[in-house]
Amino acid sequence: MFTFLKSIFEKKPIPKERPPFFDIVCPLCFSKFSPEDVVFRATHHRNDDEDYALQEDEILNHYRDKFGLDSIDEIEAVLDPELVPDENKLYVDNVLVGLTDRYGMTTKKRLCPKCHNELPITAGKAPSNIISIVGASQVGKSVYMTSLIHTLQKITASNFEAACMPLNAEISRKFRENYEAPLFEHGNLLDSTQKEKRQEPFIFQFIFKDSSKAPLTLVFFDVAGEGMVDREYLDIYAAHVKNSSGILFLVDPLQIRTIRDRIMINLGDRPGEFTARYDEPRDVVISLFENFIGYQEQSKTNIPTAVVLTKSDMLQSLKDEDGDYIKSNSNVFKNVVHKEFLNLSEFENINGEVRRFIEKVDRPFKDALEVYFTNVAYFAVSSLGSNPVDQRVTGIVTPIRVDEPFIWLLHELDYVEGREQH
Repeated sequence: MFTFLKSIFEKKPIPKERPPFFDIVCPLCFSKFSPEDVVFRATHHRNDDEDYALQEDEILNHYRDKFGLDSIDEIEAVLDPELVPDENKLYVDNVLVGLTDRYGMTTKKRLCPKCHNELPITAGKAPSNIISIVGASQVGKSVYMTSLIHTLQKITASNFEAACMPLNAEISRKFRENYEAPLFEHGNLLDSTQKEKRQEPFIFQFIFKDSSKAPLTLVFFDVAGEGMVDREYLDIYAAHVKNSSGILFLVDPLQIRTIRDRIMINLGDRPGEFTARYDEPRDVVISLFENFIGYQEQSKTNIPTAVVLTKSDMLQSLKDEDGDYIKSNSNVFKNVVHKEFLNLSEFENINGEVRRFIEKVDRPFKDALEVYFTNVAYFAVSSLGSNPVDQRVTGIVTPIRVDEPFIWLLHELDYVEGREQH
């Protein structure tokens, strides 16, 4: 009898029903659309049929022009599925993935209808969970992106039964040559991204060995920081942030005037790398509000947002026993490795400490964040482990807690569980 009553009153979790398909967010132009709206690239060309002749793709070239890429003179035709009989369409998991053209040739090259770039194989079959990185100029977005991907590939993926893979060979080559090798092998600090230099997004996929978990798409826009407070420039990226599933919001302690002044006094004649001009963190929040948050319901966004205090190693010069700003035994300086789950005890410690720190040193920024973002957590990371001097890292690059904000986002998106562990 007890067992029977227990079974009535004990609520079993209702498994989430898998939708027939998922909306696609293009990881290159960030347009959002249904899988039915894709178009296809023909796999062949013909000189005797102008519909299938090699031709200029104006939509693709317009996209390429935005990022300073060379235009493509001639390419195979774009095929519209609406002009193809239903029996010639190929569906997998309720998603249109291929079609056979009038010459009996099958193509599975699905293109975004807005930019005509090829879509990832998983598009439409799994959620388009995109993580974006934002932050003002000089916060070290390029360095953080490099350190994070390096750490995900070498350590984190293995800890979570996954692999972190570039979307294609070209991204793999560019990342290795322009980012990973200069920093991790030669100790050279990466140049700040110039506003005029618009870099195509770096796309990586975090793929779980458990095939029931959808891959997570990591899209890193190495956006010039000045763009984050430049209205016109930010318009290009507004769709990127708006259609993200998670945001890594980077804040440099040196952006905060009280911290900058104190660190410069404490470092004396060993200041390391400082820049002449910093945007206030709050300016970035206001810019994001003007460009996309203001158009959301109640002018707020519920996208999980990890506020990441970068260059945490610089806070060493502020520590003292009284902990006016930061204590000598602070969690900020300890590296933590999360394995198989988000360690909630470690997360709550760092979240609470960094939240109080930011409240003390930049209350207007924290208030602005919590007005516009409904789901915020705070982190501190050091991409290098030390403050570079003369654009070079002295010693070995030893990142501290760089993957923790990403693992928290995995937790918020129901990819990994959180557990208490003291």
